[in-house]
Amino acid sequence: MGGGGTVPIGPALVVALTALTAAGAAVLRLTGLGRARTVLTAAARATVQLGAVSLVIVAVLRAWWSTAAFVLLMYVVAALTARRRIGAGAPARVAPLALAAGVAPSLAVLLASRALPATPLVVLPTAGILIGGAMTATSLAGRRTLDELRARHGEYEAGLALGLLPRDAALEICRPAAGQALVPALDQTRTVGLVTLPGAFVGVLLGGAGPVRAGATQLLILLTLLAVEAVAIAVAVELLVRDRARTAP
Repeated sequence: MGGGGTVPIGPALVVALTALTAAGAAVLRLTGLGRARTVLTAAARATVQLGAVSLVIVAVLRAWWSTAAFVLLMYVVAALTARRRIGAGAPARVAPLALAAGVAPSLAVLLASRALPATPLVVLPTAGILIGGAMTATSLAGRRTLDELRARHGEYEAGLALGLLPRDAALEICRPAAGQALVPALDQTRTVGLVTLPGAFVGVLLGGAGPVRAGATQLLILLTLLAVEAVAIAVAVELLVRDRARTAP
């Protein structure tokens, strides 16, 4: 059994996780929404990956070089995932550049301003949160940009006929839809403390800090995430639109 603030490890946990995963997959299957197998696969992958990370994380945090290597691994996996989610038709450079443009400057500002303690124990999870947010935003923005450009090709050509440059015509089509990729981060920020108590807040509390410090930490993460995702979305859309303009007949 764990302490009062932790989840007890034992048969009850296994039963609960198995039942919840099976229920989610069953609902998707019975309602015809699909992705039931994807739920099972994702649950299995999460179990294996978190188990592996739990075994190596202490060793990783012992030195800066291993921490940096792990952050790089997270970045590579996130870039590959975002690239796959965006789908065919997107240049390979879009996801890596969008993620780097969002995460690297923001993380540098946090460390340079000393708002974030420069220790592996703090930098690693923070980098993971920022990379994860940038990955999701880039995937959504990239996918929606390409979908809009395909579905509204006639409007794109009409814009060209009116004298717009290819880049400007493409932006007029895809910009509103791509901007919706920031909605999850905006909703999380707007409802924090009212609907959700995010991980950073709870983690700092469990670590023994007071609620004010926990709230300040969560606010720092949320506002940094907004900046990271906004930049990642803007870069992804710009690169996709420029590619469309370059390849336009």
